[in-house]
Amino acid sequence: MAGVSDFRTGMTILMDGNLYVVTEFQHRNPGNWRAFVVAKLKNVKTGRVIEKTFRSHDKLEEVRAESKEMQFLYNDGSMMHFMDNQSFEQVGIPNETVGEAAHYMKEGITPKILFYEGNAVSIEMPITVELKVVSTAPGVRGDTVTGGSKPAELESGATVNVPFFINEGDMVKIDTRTGDYLERVTK
Repeated sequence: MAGVSDFRTGMTILMDGNLYVVTEFQHRNPGNWRAFVVAKLKNVKTGRVIEKTFRSHDKLEEVRAESKEMQFLYNDGSMMHFMDNQSFEQVGIPNETVGEAAHYMKEGITPKILFYEGNAVSIEMPITVELKVVSTAPGVRGDTVTGGSKPAELESGATVNVPFFINEGDMVKIDTRTGDYLERVTK
C-alpha cells in the first residue's frame, strides 16, 4: 500500500478494480484546512483520464507494472505478435487488448507495451506514424482552393481524411491520438 504522499508521475495503482497510471498530481494545503492531493489518473484499459481528489492519509495499492518497447511483427487475425527488442522473445497479444492502436500498426513499428502480472494490459503508440496511402480518389486540378479533404486508405487498413493533393503511393504522417492527417512526408 502506498500513501498519496508517495505519488509520482508514471506510478501504476489499482483502484476500484481498475489499473490507473498517475499522469499528473498536485499537493494542496488550503490555509487552515487539511492537506489533500489532486491527481489525474489514466485508465489503462480505456485510456480515459479522470481527476480524483485524495485526502492526505488515503492509501492505495501500488502495482508493479513493467513497460517494454516492443517491435510489431505481424497480425494473424486474432492476435498481434510483438518482439522484445532486448531479449528477442515473441509475445502474442489479443486484438481486443491492442484496441484502437491496431489501426496504425505496420511492420517494424515499436510501441510501448504495459505488462501487469505477465499479461499485456495496454499499448502506447508513438504520437505520430508514417504510413503509405494505398488507395484514394485522384485529385483534380483546382480542388486545393477549397481546402477540402477526401478519404484515403492507408497500408495499415485505417481510413483517414487527407487533402485533395495526396495521391496513391504518397507517405503521410498521422497523429495516432486523434487519427488526423498531419502532413505529407517527403523522402
